[in-house]
Amino acid sequence: MTTQLEQLKSMTTVVADTGDFEAIKLYQPQDATTNPSLLLKAVQIEKYRPLAIEAVNWAKDQGATDNAAAVAADKLAVLIGAKLMEQVPGYVSTEVDARLSFDTAATVEKANHLLSLYRDQGIDTNRVLIKIAATWEGIQAAKLLETQGIKTNVTLVFSFAQARASAEAGAFLISPFVGRILDWHKADQPEADFSGANDPGVKSVTRIYDYFKLHGYDTIVMGASFRNINEIQELAGCDRLTISPGLLDELANTTAPLPRKLAPNDAPQAAPQALTEPEFRWDMNEDQMATEKLSQGIRQFAADQVTLETMLTDLAK
Repeated sequence: MTTQLEQLKSMTTVVADTGDFEAIKLYQPQDATTNPSLLLKAVQIEKYRPLAIEAVNWAKDQGATDNAAAVAADKLAVLIGAKLMEQVPGYVSTEVDARLSFDTAATVEKANHLLSLYRDQGIDTNRVLIKIAATWEGIQAAKLLETQGIKTNVTLVFSFAQARASAEAGAFLISPFVGRILDWHKADQPEADFSGANDPGVKSVTRIYDYFKLHGYDTIVMGASFRNINEIQELAGCDRLTISPGLLDELANTTAPLPRKLAPNDAPQAAPQALTEPEFRWDMNEDQMATEKLSQGIRQFAADQVTLETMLTDLAK
């Protein structure tokens, strides 16, 4: 009997949301993606500790002093990314430091630095996606990077405005966070029925997907941050879905038929005029959930980055 994971792969590109090489080997996704939280989890596992030590030693060899931990963290992200590329045939996403989320120029500079580290590893950077938080400044950085031929993954997408502005900027891919949207609404309306197609995260991605296909945007929609396999089932047919090992396992052990829920529009229409910065900021201001979850997500990634750098500092002693 065909598993739901196999059925899903026939209509959607499956991406592993992990830095665990063994999980990737087991589930054989097309792409892989990481973030500071996943890197932090990885270096806490003993078998991945040698990569952290290699990154620290490399930073020392570069003569890094005051910013040694940050230099080592960038190297570690690239070392893990390079290992992931050995296991997946497609793209690997590497995230820019979340503390740069409101600085367009610094984000572009960091992206180019990360790519230079990949090139030093002998990696084909055409397979690297640079992950950037979906602030206005981050989206403008994605626009600049795309004009340089650098593919971007605009992440922490919670609102339609973020998705639309990213597509208008020419971002290669966006990552709407399905589960975190659900978390907010469950906390706000604990008695509401958010099962199946009623899930607000599912509704958000469906709206974004339909809009992109209707207006012919090339930007890929990759649902992320799932809380259960029902959310994944409701988004079967989405361009890409990035899924944690635990949920990949559930899908691999489920054999019920998986109907396609999302499909491209056969008659695209002209896109409306692009959002301006004031319009984007107003739309975000009016969306309490998106504003809160974006801020929270950036703070969490930044905090995990600091924790990661502290661990690397300790290793250097």
